Amino acid sequence: MKRMIMKQFLTIFTLIAFTAVTQAGELERAYQKEYAFLKAQKAELEKRLESDQLQQEKDLQLSKEKVEALQSTLLEISKEAKVSSEKLEKLTKALADKEDNGGLVGNVVNQARLTLEPYGVKLADDNKTTDVQKIGQALSVSTTLYRELSSLRNEKGAFYLPDGKKVKGDIVRVGNIAAYGIAQEAAGALAPAGNGSYKLWNAVGSSDDAKALYAKNPGNAIDIFVYENLDKEVDYVKEKSFTDTLEDGGVIGYIIFSLGVFGLVLLGLRVINLMRASTNVNDITQVVIEKVESGKKHEALDAIKGYEGSTARVIKSALRNIDKDREHVEDVIMENILNESTQIDRFGSFVLVIAAVAPLMGLLGTVTGMIETFDVITEFGTGDPKLLSGGISAALVTTMQGLIVAIPLLLIGNLLSGWAQSIKDSMEQNALHIVNLYEKHRG
Repeated sequence: MKRMIMKQFLTIFTLIAFTAVTQAGELERAYQKEYAFLKAQKAELEKRLESDQLQQEKDLQLSKEKVEALQSTLLEISKEAKVSSEKLEKLTKALADKEDNGGLVGNVVNQARLTLEPYGVKLADDNKTTDVQKIGQALSVSTTLYRELSSLRNEKGAFYLPDGKKVKGDIVRVGNIAAYGIAQEAAGALAPAGNGSYKLWNAVGSSDDAKALYAKNPGNAIDIFVYENLDKEVDYVKEKSFTDTLEDGGVIGYIIFSLGVFGLVLLGLRVINLMRASTNVNDITQVVIEKVESGKKHEALDAIKGYEGSTARVIKSALRNIDKDREHVEDVIMENILNESTQIDRFGSFVLVIAAVAPLMGLLGTVTGMIETFDVITEFGTGDPKLLSGGISAALVTTMQGLIVAIPLLLIGNLLSGWAQSIKDSMEQNALHIVNLYEKHRG
């Protein structure tokens, strides 16, 4: 039974092995066939890849050549554009210069027309005459007018006297900047009175110069009043009084003046006080020295009871304590000198404070005045120099007033301080001298 099974198993195994071998051979032939097909495709693909690479290289080279050509063309176009831009800029500048010159020439013509019209000269005003021709005409007329106006010439006319009376006479014109008037009533330099008229200037000494110029015989030096034009009236020269100067300072000026008066009063009181403090110093010292040298200390105190003043009080205190220790006596003397210093230095600090405050008040007035002047400039502009100069002058008045008050107060105040210190030194010296004499004679 087993043998039959083994035979069947071997038979089956043999069949399976044979079948497997047969199938393996067929599979190998199929693989070899597929491999040959794939190998043929690979060769075809490699051939196509090589062809494509060659074509790409050719296309790339062609593209590079086209780019280089385009870059070269772009550079040429850029150069041409730059040249064209420079030409355009030059043409634009030339056109602008031409327009500016045309406007400048027109402005010159208008200015010449306005300048010459007051002298009765009119430039041609038509389209046939160019601006250059008008300028030439203006230069020609101006040269003739300059020669005429710069000469010394006499003409009949009228002018006003200082009292307002209008008189007729001869007017001597010195170019176009000054004039002299000669009439039966008066003669002298003339100043603008406004609206093209003259008035006799109130400065003294120009009468002879007017007559000499009328006779064409001017001297080496003349009194002359030079003006810019006759449109605005010029004020007469006026000597400022103390009241005028005080009023120019305004409220701050009055305050400075009040401080100055108050400071002078304090200086007067300080002088009186110092004179009283230093009264009879030598007499008191001499009387006490004579009594002390003769050993009559108590009589010395009685001898100076009738004397008043700081020195007398210090020496009296020294005599009352002269029998005590030297250190104690010196302390008493110094204490009394310190007590008297308050009286001696009275009003001194106030004087120096006023001397310091006065210029500061003047500076305050100057600052406020300048602010007002700039307000005027903001409102009316800078067309009137007289208005501006008047405001600046009024602003500086307070500084002058402050310095006028401060300088003498500071000088005299320091001198009086030195006097006060000398009085205190004298009191100390005399008191210690008396103490030294007393100890010498007592010893």
